[in-house]
Amino acid sequence: MRRKLVAGNWKMNMTAPEAEAAIESCVDLVSLKDNVDVILCPPFLTIPKVRELTKACPIGLGAQDVFWMPKGAFTGQISAPMLLASGCSYCIVGHSETRGRFGKLEVPAETLCYFGETDHTVHLKIGALVAHGIHPILCVGETQVERDAQMTDAVITTQLEIALTGHDPEELDELVVAYEPVWAIGTGNVCDTAEAERVCGMIRSILEDLVGQELAEKLRVLYGGSVKASNAKELFSQPNIDGGLVGGASLDPKEFAAVIAAA
Repeated sequence: MRRKLVAGNWKMNMTAPEAEAAIESCVDLVSLKDNVDVILCPPFLTIPKVRELTKACPIGLGAQDVFWMPKGAFTGQISAPMLLASGCSYCIVGHSETRGRFGKLEVPAETLCYFGETDHTVHLKIGALVAHGIHPILCVGETQVERDAQMTDAVITTQLEIALTGHDPEELDELVVAYEPVWAIGTGNVCDTAEAERVCGMIRSILEDLVGQELAEKLRVLYGGSVKASNAKELFSQPNIDGGLVGGASLDPKEFAAVIAAA
């Protein structure tokens, strides 16, 4: 049986003092069970503080992105060796926001070229992470336009195939895939439970083709996109949904604790 996983993605929120207050509250509220893994993915500058604060409790540490080269003249980038040295065991890759695919656009449309992630750079990042023993949390998902055009399955299949083809399946034994419909991220909309389960089941079927049935059955597939206490239990009860990648709700200790309890 796959262990549930709840990962909190703080995005560009939380200074070190704010993180300290949030984690202290969260630890007091959360009763961690041995069948649930909890991970926090704070901003890069907050990673050392979160590592210090979670040292005495079973909360894992992740990053929100990585660059695929180990070092070099890449101003502003963070490498896998740097994340490893900072205590990160997980890292999000291919999030819709780094791809420039926003459910709710909060920047001028002409700046979208800044967010230049592609399926090919996701592939390179996964290679860098597994080479250093860091577990990728691979995000996949469709936009509202793609869903309306009935392209959901094709879009996700392409994202998975390009990201994972060519990697040794043995190196992907701790891979996590998060289905995040773009139209549900930051919008308050949530995918219908039956449809979320269908897509997560489809993802597992695609993984069978890419890494083999035995490994695909072990890998965890999460749902992300406006996950909160009120919908987490129903989502997490589905056979192919192994937990959640939680955005806004992870910033509120009480709400995040309730999501973890649902898992």
